[in-house]
Parts: sequence; C-alpha cells; structure tokens
Amino acid sequence: MGRMTDQRRRLVLASASPARLGLLRQAGLEPEVIVSGVDEDALSAANPAALALVLAEAKAAAVAARPAVAGALVIGCDSVLELDGEALGKPADAEEATARWKSMRGRAGVLQTGHCVIDTTTGRSVSRTASTTVHFGSPTDAEIAAYVASGEPLYVAGAFTLDGRSAPFVDSIEGDHGNVIGLSLPLLRRLLAEHEVAITDLWV
Repeated sequence: MGRMTDQRRRLVLASASPARLGLLRQAGLEPEVIVSGVDEDALSAANPAALALVLAEAKAAAVAARPAVAGALVIGCDSVLELDGEALGKPADAEEATARWKSMRGRAGVLQTGHCVIDTTTGRSVSRTASTTVHFGSPTDAEIAAYVASGEPLYVAGAFTLDGRSAPFVDSIEGDHGNVIGLSLPLLRRLLAEHEVAITDLWV
C-alpha cells in the first residue's frame, strides 16, 4: 500500500475556492491548495468563454512556475457567467449583486469555466472551457434582498451558486452540475488523460 502512495502524483489546486476543493475531495482527490495571486482584472479576452480559459491558464501557470511545486500536476480553474454576451464574475458590492439578480431572474445564462492542467514534470499544458446553461427562477425582490444580505453572492462568479443559498432560485441547468459549482470533473478526467494520467491513480 505504501508503494502505491509513493507513486501517486502530487496534485495542486491553483484556486482559493472551497467549492472546487470540495468537488475534488468528493471525487477521491486530495490536492494541496496554492493560491495563484493572479490579478484577474488585468486580463481580457474576446468573449466570456475565452476569458474563463485565459484566467484558468494564468492561475495554473503562475503556480506551476514556483520551484516548490516541481513534479506536481497543477489545476487552474476560473468561472464567469455569460449573460447578453458579457462575462460576469464576482459582483463588486451588494448593490451590483442586487442589480445582477434582478436582470438574471426568469432568464438563462451560460456558466463558462476554464480548466487548465499543467504537468510540471514535462512543462506541458492542456486546457478547455466547459459550458453549462443555467435557467434562473424568478425570486421576488424580498428574496433577492435576503440573499444579498447573506453575503454569499459577493464571493461567487455570477453572484450565485448551486451549492448554497441561491440553489432554490435556479430552476434547472443543461450540462455538468459540477461545472457550475466551479469544476467539471468529467473534463478534468479528460485533461488528465491527455497527460497520460488516469484520475483513478490520483485517488487517496
């Protein structure tokens, strides 16, 4: 048993998101968390899907460049909500979160999550964006006010999440549930396979 543990690749998550860490742990993985420190506002791209990918790649690259992670597999992710062709990240304040929810209710947006996996042993990087359509319900003004007052929407892309207080305000999704929370496990499996790593070999 010890020999198998010794052979398991070191996994690093370049994200401070507790939701992403939770998804990986539920899937049998136990990554180290090293926050990238990337200035997200300094990056831009042609469209929301491309922006999510650029941000994910920047986060993974910043962490992969550190000598302390030599030999590790580094995962970078970033999510934005695409609504009317715009990329919506975390709202700046409660006022913006309230306005965001009033514009989203009764409509559908696309949650774009960029994924990047870098093998620091080879220096190779593979990345893709996963897209999930989110159909929002129609919470009342009072419900929106209560949700914003909870503080939760200030910490999540698009001012909502499926694994928190806003779950009752999302009627349905088309696509990967985990992708909306912050990380698509099926896509991660495919990206790891491109590095010739089986996700089952990373189970703890």
